[in-house]
Amino acid sequence: MKKIICLLLLLVSIGVNAQKGPGKIGIVSYTYRNSFPKNFEATLDTIKALGINNIEFSNLFGQAPEKIRAMLDARGMYCTSYGVSYDDAVNRTHEVGRIAQVLGAEFVRVGYLSLKEPLTAGEAEKIAKNFNTIGGILSSGYDLTFCYHNHGYEFGAYEGGTLFDFMVKKTDPRYVSLELDLLWAHIADVSPAELIKKYPDRFRLMHVKDLKTGTPHGISGKTDINNDVALGTGEVNIPAALKAALKSRIQYYYIEDESTNVNEQVPVSIKYLREKLK
Repeated sequence: MKKIICLLLLLVSIGVNAQKGPGKIGIVSYTYRNSFPKNFEATLDTIKALGINNIEFSNLFGQAPEKIRAMLDARGMYCTSYGVSYDDAVNRTHEVGRIAQVLGAEFVRVGYLSLKEPLTAGEAEKIAKNFNTIGGILSSGYDLTFCYHNHGYEFGAYEGGTLFDFMVKKTDPRYVSLELDLLWAHIADVSPAELIKKYPDRFRLMHVKDLKTGTPHGISGKTDINNDVALGTGEVNIPAALKAALKSRIQYYYIEDESTNVNEQVPVSIKYLREKLK
């Protein structure tokens, strides 16, 4: 009996009885877009070693979703959100839903619109209509929540607000939720904190990113990748955004670092975010 008790105490001490399920802090796979294609499993191990078990996949890197799920399961890791292109969301909705289910995701998100020219109200309304259709299919057929992730160009002025406000108004909250990217809101001169306060029930996910101090602002949805800096070292008011987020429906906080300095910056960002979300 004493040996059994000692064994149980040992298991607890090494974390066997640690939190089950995905942590609220996650990583976007795009952060490791250069290493996943070279060695998928080793990249998962790197993320796991950082204490993160939650991934938002925006690319499958040539792997079958069933294989990815098996690799995640073997490590006690989770895919909570599956990011796809707008075209795939529109034209392959059922396949997207199937893959997301295999991965074990709760959310499907679209994070970028391939626009040939600046976003217009007419195009925004058409996109919103498509989002309603996509979200309805994913919700009713696959028990998934569809999210749209801002990318800057939606914040052009329109009718006393922005085209982002117009898109939110035109989408059905039953079927379309939102993922807030802090960097892209901030660079468009929109306060992430105020945006969350404006739509506390619509935002469900967050990309936690910081912007190099002094970077030119605009609504192009583009900036040099090395303007992504470790959390807490740039100009985004992250504490204010997180304070607002904790009073909203936001469930997962994904660190995304598009820079070439991922190995140095991501550990700093994880430490910062953990301290702020205590």
